[in-house]
Amino acid sequence: MIAIQNTQTCFVQLWLRLERTRLLLAGQHKRFCIRNLLHSWFGLRATEDFIWEVCQLAATDDEEEVCGWDILPPPRRYPRRHRELLRAIVAVRLGIGKRQVCLHELDAAYSVAFPGSTAINVNKKKLEN
Repeated sequence: MIAIQNTQTCFVQLWLRLERTRLLLAGQHKRFCIRNLLHSWFGLRATEDFIWEVCQLAATDDEEEVCGWDILPPPRRYPRRHRELLRAIVAVRLGIGKRQVCLHELDAAYSVAFPGSTAINVNKKKLEN
């Protein structure tokens, strides 16, 4: 297990580990879901309370809730959903609020981890100073 930090270096590792875990679980014929992902990453530390808290924080404005057994899409193809999942994991592990997770660094880390992919925040307008 890697040490969770609120830094771009850690986020790059999390993005890459997310993809490796998807492939690992597929090779084991297991569902790629939050529950199996957290058990793979944290072992016995992935308690029911931990999983529930991550699921509650991972829900986006479009979703009412996220369930631990819901199948996750591939991270490279659907990065926004996984960005919220990674934000939730970091927030819960560090005991900080979801908004305290450095979103700019998390988005930049995606571009480093998957250089051939379109940046996550490509549609956002740049703020004028």
